[in-house]
Amino acid sequence: MKDFELEKRRYVVGGIAIAIVVVYIIRLFVLQIMSDDYKKNADSNAFLKKVEFPSRGAIYDRNGKLMVYNQPAYDIMIVVNEARGRLDTTEFCRTLNITRDDFIRRMDAIKDRNRNPGYSRFTQQLFMSQLSDKDFSIFQERLFRFPGIYVQKRSIRQYQYPYAAHVLGDVAEVSQADIETDDYYQPGDYIGKLGVEKKYERELRGEKGVQILLRDAHGRIQGSYQNGALDRRPVAGRNLTLGIDVNLQSLGEYLMANKKGSIVALDPATGEVLCMVSSPTYDPRMMIGRQRSKNHALLAANEQKPLLNRSIMGQYPPGSTFKTSQALTFLSEGIVTTGTAFPCSHGFYHRGLHVGCHGHASPIPVVGALSTSCNAYFCWGLYYMIGNRKKYDSVQDAMNTWRDYMVSMGFGYKLGIDLPGEKRGLIPNANFYDKAYKGSWNGLTIISISIGQGEVNLTPLQIANLGATIANRGYYYVPHVVKAIQGQPLDTLYTRRHYTMAKAWAYDKVVEGMRSAVERGTCRAANNPQYAVCGKTGTAQNRGQDHSVFMGFAPMDKPKIAIAVYVENGGFGADFGVPIGALMMEQYINGKLSEDSKKKADDFHNRHIYYGSNH
Repeated sequence: MKDFELEKRRYVVGGIAIAIVVVYIIRLFVLQIMSDDYKKNADSNAFLKKVEFPSRGAIYDRNGKLMVYNQPAYDIMIVVNEARGRLDTTEFCRTLNITRDDFIRRMDAIKDRNRNPGYSRFTQQLFMSQLSDKDFSIFQERLFRFPGIYVQKRSIRQYQYPYAAHVLGDVAEVSQADIETDDYYQPGDYIGKLGVEKKYERELRGEKGVQILLRDAHGRIQGSYQNGALDRRPVAGRNLTLGIDVNLQSLGEYLMANKKGSIVALDPATGEVLCMVSSPTYDPRMMIGRQRSKNHALLAANEQKPLLNRSIMGQYPPGSTFKTSQALTFLSEGIVTTGTAFPCSHGFYHRGLHVGCHGHASPIPVVGALSTSCNAYFCWGLYYMIGNRKKYDSVQDAMNTWRDYMVSMGFGYKLGIDLPGEKRGLIPNANFYDKAYKGSWNGLTIISISIGQGEVNLTPLQIANLGATIANRGYYYVPHVVKAIQGQPLDTLYTRRHYTMAKAWAYDKVVEGMRSAVERGTCRAANNPQYAVCGKTGTAQNRGQDHSVFMGFAPMDKPKIAIAVYVENGGFGADFGVPIGALMMEQYINGKLSEDSKKKADDFHNRHIYYGSNH
């Protein structure tokens, strides 16, 4: 007779034994296959994988002057597993001139997987970054005393000149978001944060290398593994040549000292940015090394907003510089002819609406209207365009046609410059006004847009591009600050022409009007006997003092430079915009200023425009 109790026990014991074996097998599988902890431990004992960082690409101005280069710096790395229990932290802290609390805080940050998700006690972790040559030389003498501590040679950016901070940008340590976005980066790596450094990060950064070193049982380096057969050398980043002329840039920043605003100059033949001044500005050398965070915080807290690149982020009423685009539209659409003259009795008067204007001859055709900057002429032009029912089915149809012309000239949308942060400005359309006025509006309702006021907003870059488009008689290249990339072509966005909707003959008349403005109109201060300047002033209305604006180009034929100057609260266009623009064009075309012009430059440098209730 079978002993069923004994039979049950045998199954139970057997089941337990099998379960134990299965658990061990699963655990061994997890440890050896699924987990790399033991592999890392073994590898870290046998090998040291030393990352070799590439040299970041240098940046030059259009004439080959070095603007940004690299200088050596050193990062202190720690392998926690090697340092634990063996590192004399008191001497280590004394050598690095840090406190015990600093050491604890840094170690806590290294081990915090939320802040450092790639942490492993077997691999090198960043303890301190960017030691200078001087600090490193002291530390290097005692390095042998600190087990688990290694030195990683790096490079940090250095800026040759105190100019073009908004264009060049800067480099700083990667954020967690940077690491998650691109697996190229590890904690402690550097990345471009602003300007060209950010936009061309992939071209500038190069490719990392790695050196695999063999260690003995005591962790001592025995040499290269397999004689370096598995090593990978770093590939240097590509050098960039900018369209910026550093001499022109320095003059622009000198002229805009103690003022708010922008100067943008373009080469009409290529779209290259010759200078981009945003004021107030700062010295780019403030944003390097271990003081970057502190200085960035100070700049960010400054109420004058020196970190703001007003050239591409400032959105302003263009004032009378916008009249050139209106003339092009009215002529091309047949709203006016070259002989059409409108009356101006100190302004536009119609159905109880008055838009003021200064005294000049009347009635006046388009060339004279541009020369004298007649408000009435362009108000009449828009009024007749919006109200033309023979040509347009409705006020909305007319408005959207007008909008299409503006967009074709580079307004209302980002131009696509190779810098981060560009704003689009504002060009209203019919839907905009239908919502604002519940469908009941006409040309008189929106008359102020004809003179660059009202809802119209442009960036200084867009105003400068308008000048380049007129200089080219109807087309432009998308503005770009990088002229050439080492071993790589530019994006075709920057090498193809963009044509506007306006007629070529209409551009000829606008050029004639802008030349007349310099010879006998509102831009006489820009006249230069050595070359023919074409210009247009702007006095943009503001809640406080008006903004002073100038847009122009030179020479009239085969132009070399198109420029926009925007001085906030600078008054009439002729007060600041025109003379500053004239000095900038002279510097670029002649390569220097005359003695008289140098005196003018000093005068404008010393002119302050104060802001706020304390002044």
